[in-house]
Amino acid sequence: MTTDPVAGAGDRLLAEVAAEAGRRPRPESTYRLQFHKEFTFRDAAALVPYLHELGVTHLYASPYLQSRPGSTHGYDITNHQHLNPEIGAEEDYEALVAALHRHGMGQILDTVPNHMGVVGNQNPWWNDVLENGAASPYATWFDIAWHSSPRPELRNRLLVPILGEPYGKALESGQLRLEFAAGAFSIRYYDNVFPISPCTYGMTLGERLDELKAALGPDAPPVLEYLSILNAVGHLPGRTETDPAKVAVRQREKEVIKRRLAALTAENDKVREFIEGNVALLNGKPGDPASLNPLDKLLDAQAYRLSFWRVASDEINYRRFFDINELAALSMERPEVFEATHQLVFRLLREGKIDGLRIDHPDGLFDPKQYLERLQRRYVLELAKTTYDARPELQAQPWEEVRERLAGELEKVGR
Repeated sequence: MTTDPVAGAGDRLLAEVAAEAGRRPRPESTYRLQFHKEFTFRDAAALVPYLHELGVTHLYASPYLQSRPGSTHGYDITNHQHLNPEIGAEEDYEALVAALHRHGMGQILDTVPNHMGVVGNQNPWWNDVLENGAASPYATWFDIAWHSSPRPELRNRLLVPILGEPYGKALESGQLRLEFAAGAFSIRYYDNVFPISPCTYGMTLGERLDELKAALGPDAPPVLEYLSILNAVGHLPGRTETDPAKVAVRQREKEVIKRRLAALTAENDKVREFIEGNVALLNGKPGDPASLNPLDKLLDAQAYRLSFWRVASDEINYRRFFDINELAALSMERPEVFEATHQLVFRLLREGKIDGLRIDHPDGLFDPKQYLERLQRRYVLELAKTTYDARPELQAQPWEEVRERLAGELEKVGR
């Protein structure tokens, strides 16, 4: 009779995890702290002795992952991989954790799986969706109805209801302006900046080419480089392309185009001035509708449609948190979204810096039961990995094999 060494290692790990979970203190009394730029990790650390005297066992922390600048609540997370720099740096956070542990206290973290903040240009995933549409690697990470809108103009486009007045008025009054910086084009609307699809760079770069050739010479190296960049733009996979290989090509080549444009305009003032002239040409003149036609055409070619905020209730094609346009819902049921949004949280759990999670609005998720079960299973696997790393006698079997066996056992428990 033979025994399965992987199964043996898995059984021992599960026993160790159960023992470790049993040793971890349960919250008996919590005290909620609301973090923001006026109340930081250092401020909280200074309060720990007082909270300990009150008999508090666990700090209940508001969300403190990176959120929209100036956020006073933290529920508008823009990047799950980083702590909020307005609340403090890593060393400030470590000081808070150390203070809690010195007083025998733990921490519960408020987490936000349902949605992210998407206003203010701080969300890299949302910005990528705006730039690339359905061709973005993150196009399915948000709950967006790319194809089901009854309005033809919203097929394969994202409605962004951010304007303070109807689109036509905002355009004619000069509130929407094309900009060029660091090799990239964008649209500015007050403090909001929207990326321009690299596939449409030619609509600006292709203007007045004869004037550029006449000014520098048709065979001048800067002109040849400019024309080569323009050719590369024309060969980018389109924004509705979803084939993974072509999406990867677009992601790679669009950044190459930006770097080449940035280098060319940094090295040659005349090329930079030429592009700036084209930008001014497309921006037209407020009050002169005909002069704004090129900018309108450029905006119409984007993966998003800027609109009056009042139309959101009728035309919105992404799921929001209730009716808040600034909070876009995540497709948390997708494994890759779950992994990307929980990396930091699980590290903090694994390292014992937080002891539990409060889940904000799991009822808004597509499949709350799936999410909560996945969360529990992953937590067990994180604890198992910590034990595995600390026990050389368990490492005769590769972690990948042990993890697969453990994951299978945990799946059975959940059924």
